[in-house]
Amino acid sequence: MEKYLSENFLLHGTFARTLFHEYAVTMPVVDYHCHLSPKDIAEDATFQTMTEVWLKGDHYKWRAMRTNGIDEQCITGNAPDKEKFLMWARTLPRALRNPLYDWAHLELRRYFGINGLLSEETADSIYAQCNEKLKEKEFSARSLLKRMNVKVVCTTDDPVDDLSHHERLRRDAFEITVLPTFRPDKALAADDPVSYNRYLDSLAKASDTNISSYGSLLEALDKRHSFFHDHGCRSSDHAIETLSSEYASASELDTMFSLLRSGKALSGRNRGVFKASLLLELCKMNHARGWVQQIHMGVLRNVRSVIFNTLGPDTGVDCIGDFAFGKPLAAFLDALDSTRQLTKTILFNINPGDNELLAVLAGVFQEGPVPGKIQLGPAWWFLDQKNGMTRHLDALSGLGLLSRFVGMTTDSRSLLSFPRHEYFRRILCNLIGEEMDRGELPGDLDCIGPIIHDICFNNAKNYFGYFTR
Repeated sequence: MEKYLSENFLLHGTFARTLFHEYAVTMPVVDYHCHLSPKDIAEDATFQTMTEVWLKGDHYKWRAMRTNGIDEQCITGNAPDKEKFLMWARTLPRALRNPLYDWAHLELRRYFGINGLLSEETADSIYAQCNEKLKEKEFSARSLLKRMNVKVVCTTDDPVDDLSHHERLRRDAFEITVLPTFRPDKALAADDPVSYNRYLDSLAKASDTNISSYGSLLEALDKRHSFFHDHGCRSSDHAIETLSSEYASASELDTMFSLLRSGKALSGRNRGVFKASLLLELCKMNHARGWVQQIHMGVLRNVRSVIFNTLGPDTGVDCIGDFAFGKPLAAFLDALDSTRQLTKTILFNINPGDNELLAVLAGVFQEGPVPGKIQLGPAWWFLDQKNGMTRHLDALSGLGLLSRFVGMTTDSRSLLSFPRHEYFRRILCNLIGEEMDRGELPGDLDCIGPIIHDICFNNAKNYFGYFTR
């Protein structure tokens, strides 16, 4: 009997299977960090081909295809949709032991009922079957979310976004909660004065503020922060490589901002100081409105200039960084905590070597009455695979409270990516279940079963305050 992707896939013992099938599998999905298009959800978009819904914008797949020697024309170029799909089908069998292999086949099964393996030999048939199903109403954007028992989706949105698509979803009373997330990275991106000033002009227009000083920049950002809050936003998202250990006074920040606004570049040191000081103020806004803040650290972005200059960011040319951020991050959190302005915070790392550092650092700043106020974020991006998740769960278990973990998120741009939650849940249940089988944990389902419920859904629901606003 074929075991691959059977009902007990990744579940290697009696307790693992019981935990998954009786506790994990029925829990709803909270996806508190993703890059789905709110426009597609609001308009209940439909898709003509599998290439459009499955490959477009998915830089995970693009990286694999490049590694398999596929020409860029058949990845992000102007090749016909079917040819791109065929090149993906050629690549997938070569992706054994990469999570893409499991994800792709789970997606074919869970959405399209296709149990066979995708390859060059099966590509034509699978492409035709899937395209035919995409014509059905059950394969529109909203229907795809409902099919996976999704209850909450948090998109990623720039402060200048008008949130009109979120407004439409609220007017439509769509049964899945779709909320914006405040992502002000461009407001901190002071490396290039030309592009930075272009962004400030768009921020000035969106906030109806004349941004002529550092103080007016904060005013504009706070206006947009308030606007997002009024539209249901309850979390922010910040991407940093590392943090400066230094902060500037108000007068120094005014001087730096004036230089930037006049088109002059800051020195390397001052860029770091400016970013850290501004991020501190943004985190104080998060606290003032009771938001959760998510901080993503350590990604070395856009390292291949040929691709970045042609296609832009988020196109598969980022990598794991090895930045030293422990000491400055501790000082940053302490600066907020010392003034009682440290809100609930999720710390995401991309380098597995930082798991233990962040698990311990999170423990330093825990404080009642909020369980797990400071979180080690899920195994994310390059760590979003079996080994990465297991290492993450081990670090969190040994150095924190796994039972308070807010669970998995897709970090995806694809509406077909939600079986990643199933993948995580299988790995979680197997890790705990095997230890129950070996007697390393008690075989007490009344105790451990509810913890599985919490990690899969309840912790995130309570931590973010969904459904109670």
